[in-house]
Amino acid sequence: MVPIINCIVLRQFAEAAEFSRVALDALRQPLESGAIEVHRAGFTARFPAKFQLLLAMNPCPCGNYGVRGSECICPPMSIRRYSTRLSGPLRDRVDIDLQVSRVAASRAMGEAGGETTTAQARVRVQAARERAAHRWRSSPWRRNADVPGTWLRQGTQRLPAATRSPLDRALERGLLTLRGYDRVLRVAWTMADLSDIEQPGVEEIGRALHLRRGLPR
Repeated sequence: MVPIINCIVLRQFAEAAEFSRVALDALRQPLESGAIEVHRAGFTARFPAKFQLLLAMNPCPCGNYGVRGSECICPPMSIRRYSTRLSGPLRDRVDIDLQVSRVAASRAMGEAGGETTTAQARVRVQAARERAAHRWRSSPWRRNADVPGTWLRQGTQRLPAATRSPLDRALERGLLTLRGYDRVLRVAWTMADLSDIEQPGVEEIGRALHLRRGLPR
C-alpha cells in the first residue's frame, strides 16, 4: 500500500483517472485518518501517511467532452467509465472539487491582471495559520484541517443556525454527507482566517459549498 500512495503523490503530473480505481481507493484510509494500517495474521502495523493530495483529470479520455469549440470522440460508455475512476467515497474525502476551463489566450500571454504573487500568498497563508493556531490554542489542534467535525458542529465554535442554514439544507437534500458537511466547515473557517474575520458568515459557507463540486449556496 505504501508504494502505491507514494506513486500517486509524487507523480503529480500524471492524470488521476489514468490510475486504477483500486490504487485510487487505497487513498481513502490515509485521507480520513492520516495513517495506514496493514493487518496480517498475528500483528497490525500502522504507518503515518498524512499528506496534501492534488488530483487533476480531463473530462473524458480525449479531453474534449463539454469543452466549447471542441469535438469529443469518446463513446458515452467510455466517458462514464473514465469519470468513475474517482469513486464517490474518494471524492467525499476531497475538500475542494472544481471544474476549471482551459486557459484563455490573454492569461497564457500574461495579459490578465490581479494575480497574487507567491510571496504575497505566503504572507496571507502564514497569517491565517497563526489565527487558526490562536483560536485552537486551548485544544489539542492547531490547524482547521485537524479539528474533528463533532467539535466544529457541537463545540464552543459552533456557528449560528442562520449561518449554517445553506449547509444544513444541502445535508437535508442529500447533496452532502456528514463527512462532506464537516469538510465544508473546515474550508469556511480557513476562508474566514484568510479574510481576517472572527468566524465564517453565510458568504464563507456559500463559497465553501461552491468549491465542493459546485454545490448550490
